[in-house]
Amino acid sequence: MSRMKGRDNARTALEAIRSHRMRSCLTMIGILIGIAAVTVTVGLGQGAQAQVRSQIDALGSNLLIVAPGSTTTSTGFRGGRGSATTLTTNDATTLASKDVAPDVGAVAAVAGGSQNLTAGSNTWTSPVYGTSPSWLPVRSRTLTEGRFITDADVANSQSVIVLGPDTASELFSGRDPVGQSVSIAGSSFTVIGVLDSMGSTSATSEDDEVIMPSSTYATRVSAGAGRGAVSTIYVQAASRAALSAAYQEVNAALATNHGVTAANADFTITSQQSLVTAANATNKTLTVMLAGIAAISLLVGGIGVMNIMLVSVTERTKEIGLRKSLGATPRVIRSQFLTEAGTLGLTGGALGLGLGLGLAAALPRMINQPVTVSPTVAMGSLAVSLAIGAVAGVYPAARAAQLTPIDALRTP
Repeated sequence: MSRMKGRDNARTALEAIRSHRMRSCLTMIGILIGIAAVTVTVGLGQGAQAQVRSQIDALGSNLLIVAPGSTTTSTGFRGGRGSATTLTTNDATTLASKDVAPDVGAVAAVAGGSQNLTAGSNTWTSPVYGTSPSWLPVRSRTLTEGRFITDADVANSQSVIVLGPDTASELFSGRDPVGQSVSIAGSSFTVIGVLDSMGSTSATSEDDEVIMPSSTYATRVSAGAGRGAVSTIYVQAASRAALSAAYQEVNAALATNHGVTAANADFTITSQQSLVTAANATNKTLTVMLAGIAAISLLVGGIGVMNIMLVSVTERTKEIGLRKSLGATPRVIRSQFLTEAGTLGLTGGALGLGLGLGLAAALPRMINQPVTVSPTVAMGSLAVSLAIGAVAGVYPAARAAQLTPIDALRTP
């Protein structure tokens, strides 16, 4: 019996919606726009978080970045972080020791700076870095062609270099760079490989750089100044779970090497997790703000549903009175109007979700920003639209249920 009543209520609600198509469509538009807006804004936030995480992960798996501290001149002026030359190759050797840092998987020290490059008639200015073979796996980089520097290249100070893809394009204009010569700081170097594209982070392009053996950089490019100094030490933790332990070990080992404490440390250590946390906090704030604006649209849509349902109660007063006089209970009347309101909300939500998914598929091609809509968000949107419709129908349904048959039938 209850199942039949439920079917009757659903059929009556659908008939009421069909008989007032224009009014029903206008009612659903508010919820449609709200659900579409929520879907897209949350998708933009989730897409931005995924993009930030992938970009930071591209710096190297489980990466710690150690940078020098700041300098202070004789007149008391302090330079920015990284302006000092407090890190050395000895620090890198210490960190690579399993006795000192058992949770460190690999270490790559880098020394470098901007240099003028010449290849035939083409010239270009790029960052040039001297490092070790471990740089490639530590930075999670790959090659499109050729090979990377080897331990033998470092031991023999070979005049070989590996180019970033943008650097290779600028110097050789589409020609195969492997085997070609490039002049740097008055010395000739042979190109042995080209790195795969990685993109840009912040103001630095990871695709515009030159990599050479650290010993070669020290003897042929850095002009003998501070040959033991390095500008950055990249440390790869043995695993993601060991990142925190590796951080503590690196911090303790460098403090011992430099004879400093946490209060006067002449180096800084940055982890990927801190970057991810900071970026995601910003994205989360923006997502909440945009979702809040979209929620206002949902509120307006809910008020629209309530308004239409109140009008419907007024228009159908005689119908309500007739049904009550034929034995319909207040519960049945209330259930009918709640079903109608819920149907309007759910239909508007489904259409809004479809519009939102369509926009999520189209927007990345228009704004070059990923939009990720998870199944949880999709199902949540439908649930919210149904809830809004049902809640908005509570008062009109209660008002309809309270009408007495005699008063309802007397209404002109």
